Amino acid sequence: MKITSRGRYAVLAMVDIAKFGSNRPCSLSHVSVRQNISLSYLEQIFNDLKKAKLVRSQKGPGGGYSLSKKSGEIRILDIFNAIDEQIKTTGCGNNPNAFCSGTNKKCLTHNFWENLEGVIGSYLGTVYLSDLVEGKHN
Repeated sequence: MKITSRGRYAVLAMVDIAKFGSNRPCSLSHVSVRQNISLSYLEQIFNDLKKAKLVRSQKGPGGGYSLSKKSGEIRILDIFNAIDEQIKTTGCGNNPNAFCSGTNKKCLTHNFWENLEGVIGSYLGTVYLSDLVEGKHN
C-alpha cells in the first residue's frame, strides 16, 4: 500500500494552514516555501480542497487560503476523499470482479488485505486536523 505524494502533501499543507493561518489567510507561496512543496502542485491540490469546501480562498492583498471549518471538524479521511486519494491494499483495484495474480480466484491473503483497507480508512476517520497540529499523532 502506498499513499501518494498528493495525499501526503494535501495533509501536510492543511496542517500548515491550520497552524499558521488561524488569524488570517495563508498564501500558498508561503506554504510552498515552508513545506518545500511545488506551488503549482499545491494549487492543483487546493482546487480540490476548495471544491470539497474544506478551505476557502480570499483574493487580493492579504489573501490566501483558510480553513472553512475548525481544524477539530476536519478529518484526515475528509482530506483524502476531497483529493480522491484511494486507500488500496489489494492489487484488484476497485473492480469487484477482478481476481488476484491473474488467476480466476482471489489469492489466499485477499481478505486480509481488504480488511486492512477498512481498518486504515476507519483510523483516518478518527484523526482530525487539530490532532496533527497539536502533535497528538507524531
